[in-house]
Amino acid sequence: MSTRQMLAADDRFQNQLKAIRTSRGLTQAALAEQVGVSRKTVNTVENGIFVPSVLLALRLARALDTTVEAIFGVDSPSMVQ
Repeated sequence: MSTRQMLAADDRFQNQLKAIRTSRGLTQAALAEQVGVSRKTVNTVENGIFVPSVLLALRLARALDTTVEAIFGVDSPSMVQ
């Protein structure tokens, strides 16, 4: 195996989208309109049902005036080398 790191099976995708969105005073509908998706898409991302594409993650970060890393991350109890 190469030296690049791979996600372990027990890693969990984390997001702070709802917290950041509400701190900016935005509704799901308002954020959805800014990034060009439906309110339901924003809802499913916030609830961990849908993992956004890189493009959507970048659009969300731009609309919220933050970084993708501030919104999304991986809770990784272990990394596999």
